[in-house]
Amino acid sequence: MKEIKRTDQGVQSERAVLVGLLIPGESRGGTRYDPLAELAGLAEAAGATVVGRLIQKRAKPCGATYIGKGKVEELAEYAVSKEAEVVIFDNDLTPSQIREVEEVVKLKVLDRTELILDIFAARARTNEARLQVELAQLEYTAPRLRGMWTHLERIAGAGGGGKVGAVGGIGTRGPGERQIEIDRRIVQKRVTFLKEQIRNIDRRKLREVKAREEHFTVSLVGYTNAGKSTLMNTLTGAGTYVADKLFATLDTRTRRWELGDGQSVLLSDTVGFVRNLPHNLVASFQATLEEAIHSNLLLHVIDASDPDAPGQVEAVEAVLAELGCADIPTIAVLNKMDAVDEESGAHVLIPQLEGAVQISAATGAGIEALVGAVRERIEDRYVRVSIESDVENGRLFAYVQRQGRLLSQAVVDGRLVLDLQLPTAEVQRVIDMGGRVRANNGTAQQPLNPAPVVSESGRRG
Repeated sequence: MKEIKRTDQGVQSERAVLVGLLIPGESRGGTRYDPLAELAGLAEAAGATVVGRLIQKRAKPCGATYIGKGKVEELAEYAVSKEAEVVIFDNDLTPSQIREVEEVVKLKVLDRTELILDIFAARARTNEARLQVELAQLEYTAPRLRGMWTHLERIAGAGGGGKVGAVGGIGTRGPGERQIEIDRRIVQKRVTFLKEQIRNIDRRKLREVKAREEHFTVSLVGYTNAGKSTLMNTLTGAGTYVADKLFATLDTRTRRWELGDGQSVLLSDTVGFVRNLPHNLVASFQATLEEAIHSNLLLHVIDASDPDAPGQVEAVEAVLAELGCADIPTIAVLNKMDAVDEESGAHVLIPQLEGAVQISAATGAGIEALVGAVRERIEDRYVRVSIESDVENGRLFAYVQRQGRLLSQAVVDGRLVLDLQLPTAEVQRVIDMGGRVRANNGTAQQPLNPAPVVSESGRRG
């Protein structure tokens, strides 16, 4: 048997057997129809090949082996028959439980959190994401050092001996120090450094987010692989990486989304959620998730074709509540409607989700309805104003065309007069650029709410 290395948590190209423990009354949001479907997706996303599955039902976990001694012995035989190289649990195990199972199955054993952290580590592309993942990994590992490492013998002194009477000279006598204490000190020092680096990122990210307060901001949230990045590309042409696998993208991207008639919003794509997303990971990715936390509107993208879409909705709502986003206005977006069949979860969700928009990000179907729904939410953020400026002020003219809707233009007494529909926050910017708000009689004009724009679908926008 090859040596089991607890320092190697990756499963790239390895043959994996999946194990799950079902406890009565335990929430399985996201895996209602197939208890190990999500774990299989995670394993494949990490590069493993799933060759077998094993499910145990117990009233509560076994303290020693989690699934029980008899089931572990059955797992060992099953893993041999499948020529497996790694065992992955859909639960979080203690280090002692992992060690006990490994001693029986003679294979590397990973739990759910280790697998997710491995995926995030492999997908992290920016320095920000790498720091966040490393912090989550260390905070997960730190309290488990005693059970994960074997080099915990006591160091007697500089002489290096561990037997009775072994000494290293004057000043080196004494009980020495356990290797685990050295490891813990190294880990804690690194955690402190990473937290300081991430605090700096948090402050910078928060400043960036707050700088956008004058704009209406929208964030895409949802279960991983629900099609958020595809929708982002369809709406903005952002060029976000898209793949049919869990956690294809980790880094947030923000782009301007033109809604037509001079209206636009800032649209952000966020990391996908899964059931029981590790708390350390949620905390570490706080900066990345600031986009969602401070958004004016959330688009909850749902894979309507998935049979367990209702369970995935529950899982996302739980994470949003943990982030403090539960009260942010949200539009449910039922994506992949082109792939819906008799077993799809859309049939359950459509009656439940009032005002849900049905689309296909891949084909573009329903996008106009989604645009109309978003425009309804931002209607009161636009005003109609008449702006007067110098005819030569081409910079202002270009700016208002880009930021708003030009309803009419004329030259009056050698001055350019523009009738505009602008975001409320942009009016002051136009004034700073040399414009003056005017009324027909030449006095200051109070901005008026624009008449609602009616889309082809008949929805107010």
